[in-house]
Amino acid sequence: MSEPDQNADTSGVSRRGLLFGSAAAAGGLVVGAAGGVGGAYAAGLHGAAGTPAADGDVLDLSLQHAFYGEAEQSGIRTPPQRYCVYMTFDMSSPTARDLQVLLARWSGAIAQLMKGKTIGQVEPNRVDGIGVDTGEALDLAPAGLTVTVGLGPGLFTDAYGLAGKKPALMRELKDLPSDAFQEGLTGGDLSLQACADDPQVAYHAIRDLARMAKGTAATNWTVMGFGRASAGKGQSTPRNLLGYKDGTRNIKEDDDLEKFVFVKDSGPAWTQGGSYQVVRKIQMHIENWDADRTSDQNTVIGRDKRAGAPLSGGTEFTTPDFHAKGADGATKISPTAHIALAAHENNGGLKILRRSYNYTDGLNQYGLLDAGLLFISYQNDPAHFETLQAKLGASDLLNEYISHIGSGIFFVPPAVKQGHYLAEGLFA
Repeated sequence: MSEPDQNADTSGVSRRGLLFGSAAAAGGLVVGAAGGVGGAYAAGLHGAAGTPAADGDVLDLSLQHAFYGEAEQSGIRTPPQRYCVYMTFDMSSPTARDLQVLLARWSGAIAQLMKGKTIGQVEPNRVDGIGVDTGEALDLAPAGLTVTVGLGPGLFTDAYGLAGKKPALMRELKDLPSDAFQEGLTGGDLSLQACADDPQVAYHAIRDLARMAKGTAATNWTVMGFGRASAGKGQSTPRNLLGYKDGTRNIKEDDDLEKFVFVKDSGPAWTQGGSYQVVRKIQMHIENWDADRTSDQNTVIGRDKRAGAPLSGGTEFTTPDFHAKGADGATKISPTAHIALAAHENNGGLKILRRSYNYTDGLNQYGLLDAGLLFISYQNDPAHFETLQAKLGASDLLNEYISHIGSGIFFVPPAVKQGHYLAEGLFA
């Protein structure tokens, strides 16, 4: 967002502080609210006020991001928070008017939620009244909540009278080599991506927004993510459930964001500054991965597991040398290693912004761990994702250990100024 964050409290909780916070506890600092999960973070585990930790990874549960603005919605450029709840919806109403009203109501509610406020009364005055807000986030801080709204391809049809307003490149994704979708995990007319540093804050937002949608849109599929699996600017690189650092080469600079992520094309005016969101639920075959030799895992990824350095040498942020050869004459990084196939050097300079999270659904019907990656990417052309995924899906060494079981594509309209609502221009 171009609009500055409304960060009223510069106190921070570093990852290191979460681990070694007893000394800070003696200092008696308080970050955000003291209740709930946020309270667990805030219970005395702090870095110095306003001073990021050495790894640049700071938790500040009082942090507020702006909903209104003149650029993109929050939750794209925003450094990824710790948790994500993602949900898609199918329209149950056949009228564009109901969609318009829902987007207007969601906009007002999201603006409140991102300030750490409720969307209405929790406890009505009338004895037989039903609360407007479900209340589970009362006493919790904003926790850096962002809620990002997406519009699916099914909305831009003659059925809603919106075919002429379709974003220039909006369409269903092509079939890709890795597709192994499960019933009930694809598509959607609307998407909500709620990210926060407190999982209860994120869940509360989705729950209440889904409540508001009843009668207009029905819930479709959802994924609850934890442990961000992509690095944003100023953040240390997290690890995915394979144990590898994920996001070392993610887009972090504004120049790349403007070039690869945000729409600036000849499409409708209301779409300018938006972005295409691709979401995939990627199941990991964890038991198989865990039984593999670490040396083979390194070959599959193209990096060493502990430091995250490319196998061609150097440290984590050393640019991989895909031509470097070992004593056996083979390239040190396999041409079908994950990082080789995804690298912009091997794809005509193409980049996408990844904003992924780990997920777990417990155990599957076979008693195996049911977990993986909630992959979310933003790009200004869906073909960019398809180009990369076509290569990865066809020959990535990692394919033995993963399956793409869910998928969706959405257009994320730009942010709006105060007094307006998301995608307002769609109905003009």
